Amino acid sequence: MQATLATVTHLSRPGRPVVVARTLAELTGPTGGVVELPVRLMWSSERTFDLAEPDDLLWLYENVLRETTRADDLRALIDGRTLRRVWRRLNLPRGVRAAWESRHRGLRTA
Repeated sequence: MQATLATVTHLSRPGRPVVVARTLAELTGPTGGVVELPVRLMWSSERTFDLAEPDDLLWLYENVLRETTRADDLRALIDGRTLRRVWRRLNLPRGVRAAWESRHRGLRTA
């Protein structure tokens, strides 16, 4: 399934390329309920997020977008419509924001 996603040359941090979806429509993660992130995405013992809580939703998206090295994580954990809705409120490293906005120009005005 890597063919539907692209790794962009922007870095989320030194040595870690940002993984960006080719389309927001392919991001079909949960839009409700409780989500537990795997340790590879969140090292804290508190890795559970209630998507009904706005701060939890933002924190989950920020961690996934910043830490993932796998396209499958994006598809499984991020919802494209929700991403567009909360984009401006996400606290992201400059490289992550630049990579996503260069691929998805609509996020710049979201």
